[in-house]
Amino acid sequence: MSINVVTLVGRVGGDPDIKYFESGTVKCQLTLAVNRRSRNNDKPDWFNLELWGKTAEVAGNYIRKGSLIGVKGSLKFDSWSDRQTGTLRSSPVINVEQLELLSSKRDGDSGMSDMSPDNF
Repeated sequence: MSINVVTLVGRVGGDPDIKYFESGTVKCQLTLAVNRRSRNNDKPDWFNLELWGKTAEVAGNYIRKGSLIGVKGSLKFDSWSDRQTGTLRSSPVINVEQLELLSSKRDGDSGMSDMSPDNF
């Protein structure tokens, strides 16, 4: 048995980066700042998020920099070869399966909205 589940709540670090592919698939990339509970640490942890399909479209339409969101998904590692050195590099990415719009700094909205693909 194996488990790969990540649940995070935080603020979006920038506007969504949406890509539409010729196949009709939609991909959205976001960064998420999550505050760690600690007396000595006031810097957030940053996570790269990747959303696909309807969830990506919802993110593109409703999320902006500063939005408070909750996500549930799985951890994966993107790998590539460094162009200059040829060294293999990798970066952790959260593959988001469920998205919840909690609020945004601008509108102070406190409503919760479940935006998982199952609700479309």
